[in-house]
Amino acid sequence: MMFAMANDPATIDQQADGRTPTSVGTRPAARADTAASPWARRLLIAGLVLAALNLRPAITELGPLLEEVREGLGMNGTVAGLLTSAPALCFAVFGSAAPRLARRLGPAAVVLAGMAAVTAGLALRPLADGTGPFLAASGLALAGIAVGNVLMPVVVKRWFPDRIGPMTGLYSMALSLGTAAAAALTVPATRALGDDWRTGLALWALPAALALAVWLPIVRGRHARAASAPDAGAPADGPDADDRTPPVRITRSVTAWALGVFFGFQATAAYITMGWLPQIFRDAGVPAPTAGLLLAVTMGLGIPLSFVLPRIAARLRHQGPLAVALAVCGLGGYAGLWFAPAEGAWVWVLLLGVSNCSFPLVLTLIGMRARTGAGVARLSAFAQGTGYLISIPGPLLVGALHQHTGGWHAPLTLMAVLMAAQLCVGLVAGRDRCVEDELRVRH
Repeated sequence: MMFAMANDPATIDQQADGRTPTSVGTRPAARADTAASPWARRLLIAGLVLAALNLRPAITELGPLLEEVREGLGMNGTVAGLLTSAPALCFAVFGSAAPRLARRLGPAAVVLAGMAAVTAGLALRPLADGTGPFLAASGLALAGIAVGNVLMPVVVKRWFPDRIGPMTGLYSMALSLGTAAAAALTVPATRALGDDWRTGLALWALPAALALAVWLPIVRGRHARAASAPDAGAPADGPDADDRTPPVRITRSVTAWALGVFFGFQATAAYITMGWLPQIFRDAGVPAPTAGLLLAVTMGLGIPLSFVLPRIAARLRHQGPLAVALAVCGLGGYAGLWFAPAEGAWVWVLLLGVSNCSFPLVLTLIGMRARTGAGVARLSAFAQGTGYLISIPGPLLVGALHQHTGGWHAPLTLMAVLMAAQLCVGLVAGRDRCVEDELRVRH
């Protein structure tokens, strides 16, 4: 609700022609960048993948080295706790600026700026000599990630409108790969390079710099085509004609709210899994190395499924059944953790790994629930901003319940209730409609 009040002036395009979609979120193929050469489109695909790879390492590289960072900077526990909760808050706050920036500068230019911020933040963070500079550099990187989060669905919608499912799957898989790689490789790389946490953190500025290098010619090429053939019909990296249609408020759309709440519940489940699943297993008698491996399997399962699931979702007229199936897997995993956490551990982590694929599903839905690139930008900012705010208290409540009760039954009950709510709101978010149609009716 806080995000909705702050972002209420942000609006979404209202279609003037009154057309009803034959396929949710589908734009005419002419909206794709047909003037671009095959090489330019391949470069854009590479840029999309590299940007997605860099949307999580700034977060997941820090956890394995947090103790060393705290000792090196003299960081107290309160500030360390702030670091772990800052990503969701930054995603909500900075992501809300992405649609306005994209309207003024074009989405590709804003993604380029986001990659520059990520690169600079990751390069400056290891150089910090105190807590303040470290937090500032982290905030810079998180701001760049926030605009990238919002604009990845926009890039797909704008330049691949007839391949939303496959392209969303591609960058979702790359995002999952970047998440897992940073978590798994940071400590071994740090030890191999002298056991200095600063070197381990600095390494992840290199793939961010590579993404920046790829997006630079993408933006230059789009501006060059716009200057040489402004009437060619291909979208330059600037506002679409649809961006100038009369707007109405996105907060009036039931589908937008359903997507925001669905995003929030799935993010809550993912953060709880990442933060508490190993401890649940360890408290059940599972050795620490095995508990870490179980978490890795849960997160790693998202890599192939993130590629496949959006393709399936894009072919369906109603994606609600997919949301239900994923939630049922989550409920099954929670039930297993309640009754036999150690005995069936490998089964439970597989179920939870499938359930966590609600993330690529909601990204696909964002791209399918608006008709224009500007509409997707505003819907993405609203859904992700609202969702990340919703996700903040979940892991904290689980920890408080565990501390208060001394066991995991109360936290698992809360997790099951949230998963059931995710199931219900997923049915609404999966309905075959675009937000512009709802807004036109209400307007």
